[in-house]
Amino acid sequence: MRALVLYDYPPSPGGLATQGDLLYRGLQQNGIDVHAAHFESAQEKEWYYRWFKPDIVVGVGYWGHTPHLVLHPQRYGVQPVPWLVADGYIANYHEVLNALPLILVTSNWVKETYVRDGIKEDILEVLPVGCDTDAFVPRDRSDAKVAAVREALGVTPDEIMILTVGGDATSKGAQEVMQALAINDRKAPPWKYVCKVWPQPRTIEQNLLDLQLATQLGIEKKVIYTTNVVSRNFMPYLIAACDIYAAPSRLEGFGMPQVEAGACEKPVIGIKAMAMLDTLVHRETAFLANIAQEVRILETTVGEESGFESGHRVVFDTFRTADYRASVHDIANYMMDLMQDPELRRKMGQAGRQRVVERFDYRVVAKQFTKLVASRLGRE
Repeated sequence: MRALVLYDYPPSPGGLATQGDLLYRGLQQNGIDVHAAHFESAQEKEWYYRWFKPDIVVGVGYWGHTPHLVLHPQRYGVQPVPWLVADGYIANYHEVLNALPLILVTSNWVKETYVRDGIKEDILEVLPVGCDTDAFVPRDRSDAKVAAVREALGVTPDEIMILTVGGDATSKGAQEVMQALAINDRKAPPWKYVCKVWPQPRTIEQNLLDLQLATQLGIEKKVIYTTNVVSRNFMPYLIAACDIYAAPSRLEGFGMPQVEAGACEKPVIGIKAMAMLDTLVHRETAFLANIAQEVRILETTVGEESGFESGHRVVFDTFRTADYRASVHDIANYMMDLMQDPELRRKMGQAGRQRVVERFDYRVVAKQFTKLVASRLGRE
């Protein structure tokens, strides 16, 4: 099989780019003839179509990228196999997507979202995102690189470091985590809460709101927001520096940092919903807080990014869940259990590592991809 993988290439540190790059590397290591190109680079993609003549073009993105991932290869007679996430609602490209023989999605929740919004179930297959289990490994706090991360963040050796990573922290459940930490504050061991977010205009505004909440809760001196561009080389050490990874996300199509935290033998606090039902095991690799609230909407506005004119209004037949809120009291209880019990953290972390290695290692995912393509498309 000859495969062309389309993603943000060369890879940036973002989730979709990492998803595509790990598939590309896994296919390479499994002996597949494969090349990579930027999903928006029409000229380079055409160049590969002409001389490489791929059997399939695997495009990593979300449904709004359909023109780049599906329509472009079809124009040159090449079979596209999109590998898609969801952003809560599939607003466009139903006819194009339903005409495909195979669409890969990152979790059962994403599959359910596509089916709910009109994509045929029989063409959808779940393929989880891979994890580099050679880079994301258990590391001791005494490791110089790990110790340097904690020192740079202002976390002392006696403090428990709780970590959340995301484009922004709020969508990963940081406000719920802060409320839980405020409940526990006086009876908990010494702690610091670190939120690593990506520098962008909306993040700056959201950070201010989050820090305002921390001030209102009286924990502002223990909450650290770090907004820097970092490479994937740094992330294993950042995660290794924490004691607990907390991300009861409001909307999650896979949850790569939760899986990476498991690979580093860190216990995870998540939410009992969406993709975390696939990636985490309650009370074994993670604590999953119950859903306290579903935010439901009856209409939304989409634009050019979705193939519509700017300001296009969509009204639903029934209310749709836009995102979730985890139970603050569940988070507080689970957080206290982990903060007070180092042995529980160790056991849960070890179980998380074992699960990630067995199910989500990027080479395992690449083999699963190859089997799916062979069985569904007859391409080996």
